[in-house]
Amino acid sequence: MNPLMSAEQAVLGAVLLDPEQLTHLEWLAAGHFYRPVHQALFDALRKLRDDGHSALSADGPLPLSWVTDSVGEAGQHVRGLTAAYAHTLIQACPRTEHAPVYGRMVLEGAIHRTVAQHAIRLHQAARADAVQGEVEGALRSADALTGVITDLARRWGTDPRPVPPTAGPSAATGTLTPAQSGQVAEDERFLLAVLAEQPGAMGEVVAWLRPGDFADPAHGQLYRCLGALHHRGEPIDRITLLWEAQRRGLLADGTVSSEQLASVCVGMVPGSADWFGHRVMRSSVTRTAAASARAIRTLAQDEVLGPGRLINHALHALGPLDEVRTRWATANGGSAPKATAPAAPTVDPPPDRVKAARARSTPRPAASPPAPASRLPTLSAGRPFSRGHP
Repeated sequence: MNPLMSAEQAVLGAVLLDPEQLTHLEWLAAGHFYRPVHQALFDALRKLRDDGHSALSADGPLPLSWVTDSVGEAGQHVRGLTAAYAHTLIQACPRTEHAPVYGRMVLEGAIHRTVAQHAIRLHQAARADAVQGEVEGALRSADALTGVITDLARRWGTDPRPVPPTAGPSAATGTLTPAQSGQVAEDERFLLAVLAEQPGAMGEVVAWLRPGDFADPAHGQLYRCLGALHHRGEPIDRITLLWEAQRRGLLADGTVSSEQLASVCVGMVPGSADWFGHRVMRSSVTRTAAASARAIRTLAQDEVLGPGRLINHALHALGPLDEVRTRWATANGGSAPKATAPAAPTVDPPPDRVKAARARSTPRPAASPPAPASRLPTLSAGRPFSRGHP
């Protein structure tokens, strides 16, 4: 059994042995458990506690009804849960007072799993938008991912802020299918041709289109040359473009050939720089979203990466997408849309919960020595199970 499953069993076993442990696990949600049967049981335990189960006020040994009623309540929502498995969970708990630490392990696994799942959704939305010529689905998925990361950071007790990884995946570039690549390359060639042949065309796109928005690096370098000519106020045509490319060493290092440059400009048909620029920009948004999603998914799959670092590195990986979407909004004459993250609570989580979530709480001394391995462990408060009801 992997460590995550052991932690899930241990935290449930601790609560079955000592219901008071639920007060130290308020920051843990049923959805943080991986197995559905564990989710249902944790929900049942919390429901019985909230309903004032008789076991909570019983004196002496903990009534066995706490276990049987928990199993019965959870069994209404999931199949396969038996009283025998509940006792397996009890035996899987070494020390009940370590429940906050076990819960921290469960939350850590949930953070990795949840971030990876939303990164996959972002990648799927970006690819779907690329095919359909849209960006809305990718941007909505990016907002959802940002909201999830912010919520997880609050539960973990860390300040969410973009932090670059010391070494790891980059979200700077994306990939295209052959069909998408052909269409995007054609749009980029048409745009460069319009910019090279129409006086003043650069003024339509220079405020929001960048060389990095071009899928073909050679096209991006040619656009950089056009931007340099425009910035210096020099005339722009196919000859000055060729001269600028030579001055920048693009011909010498093979980035662009004179034949490639000529093919971009020859045979140009009248067109709108703004229209073609929007198409190039749209492709850049979906491509960057897909690249960010891949980078975040790779981070989430790194088991060595702690939750705090994962959260901050994931926010950093979303940075390029935030920058591109800001310019996309500018290109469309509006302001950048704000991420639709879930509203944060008006009051921060109590310090003791954050402390427990980070597993920095001081373990409480056990009231009695642990029971032999051949017997069920006793409660931390020294209350063995009673088969009768109070």
